[in-house]
Amino acid sequence: MNILLIEDDPRIADFLLRGLRAEGHQVQRAANGPDGLTLAQDAARQAQPGDPPTVLVLDLMLPGMNGMEICQTLRAAGVAMPILMLTALSGLEDRVAGLRMGADDYLCKPFEFEELLARLEALARRSRPLQPTRTVRLQVADLVLDRESMKATRAGQPLGMTARELALLELLMSAPGRLFSRERILASVWGHSEDPLTNVVDVYIRRLRSKIDDGHDTALIHTVRGLGYRLEAQPGSTGSG
Repeated sequence: MNILLIEDDPRIADFLLRGLRAEGHQVQRAANGPDGLTLAQDAARQAQPGDPPTVLVLDLMLPGMNGMEICQTLRAAGVAMPILMLTALSGLEDRVAGLRMGADDYLCKPFEFEELLARLEALARRSRPLQPTRTVRLQVADLVLDRESMKATRAGQPLGMTARELALLELLMSAPGRLFSRERILASVWGHSEDPLTNVVDVYIRRLRSKIDDGHDTALIHTVRGLGYRLEAQPGSTGSG
């Protein structure tokens, strides 16, 4: 098994490096968030069919970029390697947030080495291919989102969007016609640390609507009052709300 270890605590990292290598595993380590993200991206890009499974052991609290951001970035790029989140944060909300960001398992510090090893072996057994398996190109009517370049166009014209706007658009386009509640959008795009009473979802929907629907005969973003939003082609619809 190939193991990518992103851990900034030198004592824990040394313990894991020695223990995992003694078990016969190949281990690479990064000590901060940006280096860890690069390490994982390179491993995914270089993976070949038939290679041993690769599992990412990811600390949550890292300098430069935290584990949640790394996990979300990898999943948004279609990287499907198993991720075991390793952290001192043991609260239910922290565990749920980690899993919803794309982690496959969650182990709290302090931990027993045998349990860590067993969890890694279980993840390796059911691991998916490292290469992206999702649809690269999403399209609804004449609206297109390229998930590799994270660029959107409508009727062939580029749409200048921020990273958060693109994340929201990707969520809506991932299931055309599906109704997404404000709560689901908030959790998926902003995470559970965001105040549930904020109106940020409505603000960003208005931004998307102005960039996607203004000037077009067919609106794609639709409001279901009191319930949420959906993205679909409905000829003649204004999509207002």
